[in-house]
Amino acid sequence: MNIGEVAKRAGLPAKTIRYYEDIGLITPGRDPNGYRAFREPDLHRLAFLQRARALGFTIEDCRTLLALYADEGRASADVKAVALDHLGKIDEKIAQLQSMRATLSELVDACAGDNRPDCPILRDLAAKA
Repeated sequence: MNIGEVAKRAGLPAKTIRYYEDIGLITPGRDPNGYRAFREPDLHRLAFLQRARALGFTIEDCRTLLALYADEGRASADVKAVALDHLGKIDEKIAQLQSMRATLSELVDACAGDNRPDCPILRDLAAKA
């Protein structure tokens, strides 16, 4: 398969596939003319990467997960550790977003939203730390 075909089948832009190749996450074969020649295992690897990235795993996490996937002697505890670490980061981000939402909600509630120039939202944004 050429890059256009594999991009369509994997649901990824060709640019992303080239990037994954540049950073060593995939290594497609080459035709005699130098063009990339993707095989089914490459497509499977790209689907794996797409799913992992959709779950928010970093590129380095993906590299680790791919290595674990390829290692038939892996311990599932190693895979779980990567996932638990990522889950912790997601929980932190959710907590930060909830805090941001609560603060902004309070500011919006405090704003009269009328024709007067006084605005608690702008006052808070301008406040010095």
